[in-house]
Amino acid sequence: MGLSDKVVVVTGGSRGLGREMVLGFAAAGADVVIASRKYDACAELAEQVADRYRRRALPVACNVSDWAQCDVLVEASYAEFGRVDVLVNNAGLSPLYPSLDQVSEALFDKVVGVNLKGPFRLSALIGSRMAVGDGGAIINVSSLEAVRPEPVAVPYAAAKAGLNALTLGLAHTYGPSVRVNTIQCGPFATDISAAWPQEMVAELAGRTAAGRLGRPHEIVGAALYFADADVSGYCSGATLALDGGLR
Repeated sequence: MGLSDKVVVVTGGSRGLGREMVLGFAAAGADVVIASRKYDACAELAEQVADRYRRRALPVACNVSDWAQCDVLVEASYAEFGRVDVLVNNAGLSPLYPSLDQVSEALFDKVVGVNLKGPFRLSALIGSRMAVGDGGAIINVSSLEAVRPEPVAVPYAAAKAGLNALTLGLAHTYGPSVRVNTIQCGPFATDISAAWPQEMVAELAGRTAAGRLGRPHEIVGAALYFADADVSGYCSGATLALDGGLR
């Protein structure tokens, strides 16, 4: 892949799908900015990147629902590397709730903040710089919930639907030099899914053509494809379903 010496920012990058993408980008020769709410987890992964792949890695503590912290993340990235070639809006949050009428305003705002508000702010800041510079790629990590919402995740589904809409809008705003695409994920076997009831896991796996949940590293190929203009230069405003053929 043509990612040698590129700079990639990954939010929610210290664990789960974000961690796998950080490692995948580093293995492809990119330097990485690892952002999540927990600095220690980011720093630990940054050390692994440096030791394993000899790539530069910058850990940054950032709650993307806070615009001021988004601004700090962007400034830190440009101060360290001088540019950003790829932004991956991966940070996500979907708290459980007993019923919709018991969803508090604070919970609703938190879900929208992490899943939609943060990606908007980061994309606006970084996308505008990309557009007047050498271009780049923005990758939004969405969810099947955006198009097939379930009762247990309605605020999350609405936020991810907004993220899907943001993809095409950003593609036209910052194109042609900036490409913006979405990876729309189905169920993956991450640390979060480890808390799911086994009957739920079995039911989800049975609804996929693959017959199982996704493995975290299986998002890497899609991320590398969207990041590399040499292989996906004509792909912008697209949404890729990565859900094992869930029905």
